[in-house]
Amino acid sequence: MERQPIKRHETIVEFSREHHFGLLLCWKIRHGIRHQIAPERIAPYVLHFFDADLKAHFDKEEKLLFDKLPDDPLIIQAVGEHGEIYALINRISSGDKGYEVLNHFADKLDAHIRFEERTLFNHLQSILSEAELMEVSHHNEAKTCDIDEGWSDHFWKIK
Repeated sequence: MERQPIKRHETIVEFSREHHFGLLLCWKIRHGIRHQIAPERIAPYVLHFFDADLKAHFDKEEKLLFDKLPDDPLIIQAVGEHGEIYALINRISSGDKGYEVLNHFADKLDAHIRFEERTLFNHLQSILSEAELMEVSHHNEAKTCDIDEGWSDHFWKIK
């Protein structure tokens, strides 16, 4: 069965674009692990990416989308998953930089993004009013910076 592209409301499109970069992070982590790149090289990039991208992305989702339906079970799940990802980042930043935690982080982030894309965003689009969705667009600006700009260790570019 072939998946059909999901029609995303224009005000949620930027969140989906940002998800692409989160999935790319998961790929980089897994690619590094598969090629036995030292976890001490992978972990700093994960922390950098989190600080430069994911932290603000989670904050925008929670303030612009999730706050509209705080008691919704799917929102509660998404916020809980954000908390689990923060906990993994705390483990990594506290020195737990092994393959196991990095792989667990990649799996958790990947599953979370796919949940938001396949389930949560469709749910929000179906129950939020057009006016509520349009409120999001006034606050959700596209990112213009390159996360990898200035990052010298591109461990995922294995020759």
